[in-house]
Amino acid sequence: MEGEEESSAGAMIDEIYSNGGDAKRNRPIISGEALDIEAYASLYSGRTKITRLLFIADRCENRQMQMEAYRMAYDEIKKGENTQLYREVVQKIDGRLGPQYGLDLVWTESVERRADQRKEKLENELNAYRTNLIKESIRMGYNDFGDFYYAHGLLADAFKNYVRTRDYCTTSKHIIHMCLNAILVSIEMGQFTHVTSYVSKAEQTPEALDPVTVAKLRCAAGLAHLEAKKYKLAARKFLETGAELGNNYTEVIAPQDVATYGGLCALASFDRTELKNKVIDNLNFRNFLELVPEVRELIHDFYSSHYASCLDYLGNLKTNLLLDIHLHDHVEMLYNQIRHKALIQYTHPFVSVDLRMMANAFKTSVAGLEKELEALITDNQIQARIDSHNKILYARHADQRNATFQRVLQTGNEFDRDVRAMLLRANLLKHEYNLRASRKP
Repeated sequence: MEGEEESSAGAMIDEIYSNGGDAKRNRPIISGEALDIEAYASLYSGRTKITRLLFIADRCENRQMQMEAYRMAYDEIKKGENTQLYREVVQKIDGRLGPQYGLDLVWTESVERRADQRKEKLENELNAYRTNLIKESIRMGYNDFGDFYYAHGLLADAFKNYVRTRDYCTTSKHIIHMCLNAILVSIEMGQFTHVTSYVSKAEQTPEALDPVTVAKLRCAAGLAHLEAKKYKLAARKFLETGAELGNNYTEVIAPQDVATYGGLCALASFDRTELKNKVIDNLNFRNFLELVPEVRELIHDFYSSHYASCLDYLGNLKTNLLLDIHLHDHVEMLYNQIRHKALIQYTHPFVSVDLRMMANAFKTSVAGLEKELEALITDNQIQARIDSHNKILYARHADQRNATFQRVLQTGNEFDRDVRAMLLRANLLKHEYNLRASRKP
């Protein structure tokens, strides 16, 4: 047994040295290349494609990428009917893409004229349906109005009309349809409390849920939990998303996003056992991870304690993640939590750790590492103390021998008390004390 322990400990130490960068890794590290706007935009459809492009354009420091995003957003808007958003984009472009990307008054006036005619027609139809009191026709009339307002960017009005169909739903499928529409608009508006509410409502009619719809609802719930910074709950929802999702929800999320959001949330919130059982051994989620190899590799590196490689992947991903419309606000917090978990996981097996070797593994300075460890020790996440002079971290393990003696002593005291109580009761019964007391006048 001792020989086995020594060999395994030796292997672990070799692994730590190699992790610090002293040994070459064969696994390639992705380069921090600029985001391929065209490839990224092709993953999405509908309004989210435009809003994601505009989000990138507003936040990107690379002027070439910014102009490319504006150009693609302009082209995409002209396929629809949202003239208000079109004017805003033209104003942001400000002539920098040439006259062909200027304000097309003929197109805007034509679209707005058709919109007025369409709205009048929808109002007349809905009034007729209300007069005839045909529930199905009224439901479809409100749905048509919701679609109309959504297409023109009037999200609040679209939401109201979609929700109004609730009173006219006659089947479970109608309820699911209403919920999905309400969820879509709520995500666009950033109203994630509505998202949670309508996901819950849709899940109350399981008989009408097909695998694709279930996958959509889990993605929507995952986004709501992510927005609320409930990373563990978000991870669970994304990990439970079925492969049936495919490209069926591109108006909200791409399969690649499921892998990225789910993987990062899991790394930040799961313990080692959960990471193994629910992520690495999850055959269903593996299909999503195959679409984003760098996320798959960083998860495996984290679990295998290859921290230098894991941090390299995270560093290369960061720039593009900051351009993600749902993840950008959470990148710093997720990265900090992942790094803290890595530090805790690194120190856990050892009685003492050389801070110089540890700093090498985490690609940081000894002074910077000391500060990070001090914060974790103060927060009671690492039970240890630091020898600043010799740069060594000493684990503060409990005295097992003393703890065992204390436990034995406590058990003995409890046994003694129980035996005395039983003897007392036996004597009371023997002398019929209770009986005599009950006979007193």
